[in-house]
Amino acid sequence: MAHFTAYILPCLYCTVLSPLLQQNIYEFFLPTSLPPSPFHNFSESSALILWGFQNLFFKNHPLFSQNHLTNQSKNAALRALDQKVHFFDWRPFLMLPYNSGGHAAFQYTFVSQFHKFYPDPFVLPKSTWDYIVQFWYLDLSKTDSIMQECYSVFGPEPRLPSCMLRSYLLALKLKVTSITVWCRMLKETPLYAILSGFSFENTPGVGTFYDFFSRIWQHDSNNLSPKDRFPKIKKTPKGKKKGDKTPCDSSSMASKLLPLLERRQLKPQNPFFLIFRLYQQQFLGQSIHRGLIIPRHLALAGDGTPVRTAAQQRKKRICHCKEKGRSSCDCKRHYSQPDCNWGWDSHRECYFFGYHLYMYVASDSFSDLPVFPLLERASRHDMLSFLHSFFTMKAYLPEFQIEKLLLDSAHDAYAVYEYCRREHITPFIDLNPGHTGHFTYKDDFTIDDGGLPVCKLGLRMHKDGYEAAKHRAKYRCPKSNRKRGCFCEHPCSPAKYGRTVHIFTDDNPRLFNIPPRDSKAWEKEYDRRTSVERSNKREKEDYKLEDGRHRSTKMWYCRLYGIMMLQHLDAWEMPSVKAFQKSFLGLAA
Repeated sequence: MAHFTAYILPCLYCTVLSPLLQQNIYEFFLPTSLPPSPFHNFSESSALILWGFQNLFFKNHPLFSQNHLTNQSKNAALRALDQKVHFFDWRPFLMLPYNSGGHAAFQYTFVSQFHKFYPDPFVLPKSTWDYIVQFWYLDLSKTDSIMQECYSVFGPEPRLPSCMLRSYLLALKLKVTSITVWCRMLKETPLYAILSGFSFENTPGVGTFYDFFSRIWQHDSNNLSPKDRFPKIKKTPKGKKKGDKTPCDSSSMASKLLPLLERRQLKPQNPFFLIFRLYQQQFLGQSIHRGLIIPRHLALAGDGTPVRTAAQQRKKRICHCKEKGRSSCDCKRHYSQPDCNWGWDSHRECYFFGYHLYMYVASDSFSDLPVFPLLERASRHDMLSFLHSFFTMKAYLPEFQIEKLLLDSAHDAYAVYEYCRREHITPFIDLNPGHTGHFTYKDDFTIDDGGLPVCKLGLRMHKDGYEAAKHRAKYRCPKSNRKRGCFCEHPCSPAKYGRTVHIFTDDNPRLFNIPPRDSKAWEKEYDRRTSVERSNKREKEDYKLEDGRHRSTKMWYCRLYGIMMLQHLDAWEMPSVKAFQKSFLGLAA
C-alpha cells in the first residue's frame, strides 16, 4: 500500500492538485504551519508540494532509497529519474546543500549547544580551548556553495559540506587517524559533535564521510593509475655513497623535459582540483589577505620528501599461470596501491614503499606556509618531480609571480638556470659536486681586467678553445706547447701538458649569480630553503601524515590537503583564550 501511495502521488499532482493550484484554491490544502526548510525558500504553492512530498514521496519512494542514484556527482540521479518518471515536474524538489545563515549560523548553534552540555565551561583544559578558538573563527561557509554541483537535486537531505570538512579537520587536529574511531568519538563526546556543526543526537556515520571524500575527488577511480598492470622487476637504484640520492642525469633530463613542459602548458584538470579549490579559496587566500604570503613577490622553496604508505607492496595474480604449473610469470598483477612504488630514502639509507611528495613553501613567510604539493611515485628523482610539480603549480596558481627560487643541489642543471633567466627569476641553487665543471678558480689564480686568468707568476694564460656545451673557455699554461709540453721552471701542475683553467662566460648564470655565491646576501637567502624541510616536518611528524593507513591516492590527497589547511590555520593570529572566554560568556548571557 505504501508503494502504491508513493507511485500514485505524482499522478494526483498532475491531474488534480495542479489545476486546483492554478485556480488559487490551494488554501484548503495548506497546513497551519509548515516546517522550516534549511535548504531553499519556495513560494507558498511550492512549499505545500515540498512539505507533502518530502515526507510521503522522498522518504518512502523506492527510487530515492537507492544510494547509487543519490551518491553520484554530475546530477546522475537527475538523468536516471528523467528516464523513469518523465511526466512529473521536479523543479520544486531541489535538495542541494544550502546554508543561508553562513558561518554566523554555525556560531549561534554552537553557543546554544555548548552551554547545554557544558554549564561550567571552565572545566575544559586550555588545550581544548585552543582549538575551540581556532574553529570558532574558521569560516568554511564557501564550501557549501563550491560543492553544490557535486550533489544531486533529488534524494534525502544531505549534510552540509562545510560541517563535514570542519569535522574532518577537527579529527586531523586531534591526530585521529581512523574515520571509524572518529565517528565513535562524535557519538561519545558532545564537544566534538557541536564543534563540527552537528547535533549530538545526529552525527554522521563512516559511510557519510567516505561519500564526502568521493564527492571532492573529481574522478571515478580512487587512483590515478589502473590497478591491473605488469610487474616491475627491478627496484630503484640507491645512491653510491652515504647520503646520495637516486642516481640520475638531472642535466640531461631538464634539458629535454623543460622545453616540452613550456610548450605543453598543463591544465588544472587533476582529480584533486576541487580539494585544491577548497584549500585555495578558504585557506591560501586567507593567508594572502592577512599578509602572510605576497603572491606578487613570491620567494618559493621546493623539495621532495618520502611518504611511506605501507611496509610492502600488495599485489595478487589475475592470471591462471600458476594452475598451469608456471610459478613465475610476467602477466599482469592486481595492485592495491597502483600509484605507489619502491623508492630510495637517502636520509635513512633504506628503501621505502609509497609516494614522493614534492612540496612548495613560501620561504619568505615566517610560518613556513605551504603553497602547492604534488604526490609522485617514490622512484622519481627530485628533478623530475620538480619539473612536473612546478608547471602544474603554475597552471593552478597563474596569478603568483615567482621572484626567487630556492632549491638544493639535486636541481643543479643548466636548463633550470636558463629558464629562470628567461622568466626573470633569481635562482638560489646549491652546486652539485658530482657534476663536472662546477668549481670556481683556485686560490693561486686571479682574473685581470680583460677577464683572462693570471697564474701565480703573474703571466696571462693562453686561450685553448671553448666548450659551447658547458659554456666555458679553456686556458693553458703560457709556458707550454703541444710538442714540448710544460717547460716552466716553477710548474703549477705535475701534468705533462701543464696547468689548465676553465673560465665560465657571462651568459652562464650558474657560477656568476646575482648576488654572488660566496656573498653573505646569497647565503642569507639560501638559508631560507630549509623552510620547506620544516614544513615537511610539520606534516609528517606533528600531524602524522604517514599514519593515515590509506590505500588510495584519493584519501592521501584528502589527508595531505587537510593538514595543509591546518598549517595555515595555525599561522593565523587569534585572540587569547582569556579574551575569547570573556566574549564567549557575554554571548551566552
